[in-house]
Amino acid sequence: MSRVIHKFTRNVPHWQPRVVPVDLATATPEQLEALQVTPSNTKVSDYVLTLAHDVESLKVRSPLFNAIMYDPGGMSRAERELGAIAASMVNRCVYCAAVHADRHAKIEKDDSVTDELFAKGEKADLSPRNRAIFDFSRKLSEAPSQAAPEDMAALRAAGLNEEEILDLILSAALFGWANRLMHVLGDPVRQEETA
Repeated sequence: MSRVIHKFTRNVPHWQPRVVPVDLATATPEQLEALQVTPSNTKVSDYVLTLAHDVESLKVRSPLFNAIMYDPGGMSRAERELGAIAASMVNRCVYCAAVHADRHAKIEKDDSVTDELFAKGEKADLSPRNRAIFDFSRKLSEAPSQAAPEDMAALRAAGLNEEEILDLILSAALFGWANRLMHVLGDPVRQEETA
């Protein structure tokens, strides 16, 4: 038995797709190219395999995601993850929040920031830099018009440069889109033992 979950945690749930994912064994050459896998590669998530139904979108999505979240320079990986966490919390994407909180904790080798966020939400006790990052990403995710000039000033006062601010905007925007895809295409579930 499984149940859809709604609580934020670093424990990554199983994502149960509503659309049958593409089967690597029967994938078309175009799908395999978009997935950038060979038939022997089995480390592709159900989410990406579900997205593979739309080859043209997936060909653009994966390089864009990788560029925003992993390119060197600009904002640190942990801070990009913090932006993704804030957006995912606003959008109530339990799966993405868990994945990116887990990544943040592993990168930082410390889970105190994510524990604090999941325990206290907006009222979490964060460093000034993390506070500015979280608040800006949260406001940008709630409604872009809420991210005002004073929020940009807070980012600069917390030590972020223009390149880092752009990385944060891209991270929050990316997860506005990614979270909505996750919600529509499937559900985060935890397996429960049946009695």
